[in-house]
Amino acid sequence: MRLVQVTVPTGKRDAVRGVLEDAGIDYALTDETSGREFTAVATFPLPANAVEPIMDRLKETGLDEDAITVVVDANTVVSRRFDQLRAEYANGDERDDDRIAREELRAAAGNLMPTTRNYLVLTIVSAVVATAGLLLNSAAVVVGSMVIAPLVGPALAASVGTVLDDDALRMRGIVLQVLGVGGAICSAAAFAAFVQVANVVPPGVDVLAIEQVRERLAPDVLALAIAVGAGVAGAVSLSTGVSAALVGVMIAVALIPPAAVVGIGIAWSEPTLALGSGVLVLVNVLSINMAALAVLWYQGYRPDSAFRLADVRATTLSRIGTLAAVILVLSVFLAGVTYAGYQGAVDERTVEAEVDAVVAEHDELRLIEVETTIDDHPLRGSPERVVVTVGKPAGVESPPIAAQLRERLGDPDLEIEVRFVEVQTG
Repeated sequence: MRLVQVTVPTGKRDAVRGVLEDAGIDYALTDETSGREFTAVATFPLPANAVEPIMDRLKETGLDEDAITVVVDANTVVSRRFDQLRAEYANGDERDDDRIAREELRAAAGNLMPTTRNYLVLTIVSAVVATAGLLLNSAAVVVGSMVIAPLVGPALAASVGTVLDDDALRMRGIVLQVLGVGGAICSAAAFAAFVQVANVVPPGVDVLAIEQVRERLAPDVLALAIAVGAGVAGAVSLSTGVSAALVGVMIAVALIPPAAVVGIGIAWSEPTLALGSGVLVLVNVLSINMAALAVLWYQGYRPDSAFRLADVRATTLSRIGTLAAVILVLSVFLAGVTYAGYQGAVDERTVEAEVDAVVAEHDELRLIEVETTIDDHPLRGSPERVVVTVGKPAGVESPPIAAQLRERLGDPDLEIEVRFVEVQTG
């Protein structure tokens, strides 16, 4: 429920009263004595989904942007006519049942964006903390870094500005997104380089061996679900007046850790790592914006001016189509990574099955362990090295297991190493 207060310009008192009476709204009209061009203040309660249509009808009477409009939450409204009004609007389109008015949406999006300085400071701190967590292989620290990242505001503001034809809000959202992602990558790279120079981590450490880093080396198609889900959740929470704080964490999940991995890849001169995570960051940013834009348009948000509706519709649909096309192109890389991961898993099971079969041919041998190393390249998921540990009794000759595996697997590039361990039983 909302309580609305609007200042009524000179000569518009009767027109405003007529709109409120026709809509069955309880209202109060008080005289305005400030000496300006307004003669009255109208105060009336409305269901949340009735604010936008009623305000549109009031604007048709002559209320313009010079009139002061205040919309606040109302905890309780005791009025028979209000109950009838709420029942009337509850029978409308389901998309309109919970969504807030465009004026509230614009204000909510603006409130989510901090000042540029605070935004950059929090984003940089978040990226540095995420980088430290990744190098420590600490999932808890990485999660903590996401909580302080203020990335939800710009992502949603750009979409709100597009559907409401607010160029200033849209451009500020886009600029802050670029600054945020770029600042996160640069700060992560600088911090990771400092960590190397200061010998905070052991010299020669293999960052690709760190689990938290490695899992973002080869992003697959499932990453799209995270980004699209974050965009949809953000748009729905904003348009229904629900707190976007938790959704902000979800958006940070899609952006901050991969941006930090890009910085680590740059600092460690690992182009494959930087490229894979960079594609993931770009796909996530575009997917969040596309999903939020599509949801807000589907929910029926349109610009204030009916004369701009056709242009805004064409612009919005064009931007959704452009974002979808770019995401589709980048998804080819994600699909390649997904297929490579699938093929690598299949090849690894094939190697293990052949090792079992070869060792089983020798009754005196016992298979202890099979260790398979997969190619680090995100688009090549085939095994590059296999280490087989076989147990044998003392005095038993070591059969040519490696040669037999080479013949069975038929891969000349696969490095095969067989280790025999003398096993004593007693």
